[in-house]
Amino acid sequence: MKERWKLNYLGFILVFSCTNMCLAQSVFGKWRTIDDQTGMEKGIVEVYQENGHLQAKIIKILEKGREDAVCIKCKGELKDKPVKGMQIMRNFKSNDKGEYKGSYLLDPENGSVYRGKLWLDSDDKSKLKVRGYLAFFYRTQTWHRVKED
Repeated sequence: MKERWKLNYLGFILVFSCTNMCLAQSVFGKWRTIDDQTGMEKGIVEVYQENGHLQAKIIKILEKGREDAVCIKCKGELKDKPVKGMQIMRNFKSNDKGEYKGSYLLDPENGSVYRGKLWLDSDDKSKLKVRGYLAFFYRTQTWHRVKED
């Protein structure tokens, strides 16, 4: 009886550990954005799945004095809309390399839309690499997973 309890307990630990590890390795969740040029924390972005595709929106602005910022440089329906709540990635698709790619990655700082891709850092799964492309040029930011309480 004691050995069976140990086996069940070890099985539970193994399943629990694998579940946590799999969840921790997902691109989905909340991420603290870091400006790649200044190193400053900018905001919190929620990456989620909707209709089978990856989406992302800004849920919090961390810069002091910019909490109520609007997208001055955006065009069309986003012009002068609040940055908080703004969708910045639309319909990214997964590939077999563990990356997500799409053609709508909005930078609210300059109002530009880029092609983009994102993936988990291979050395640290609590870091997300987000890259925007303009023709052959690109810029990559590293975002940090927000630890949920």
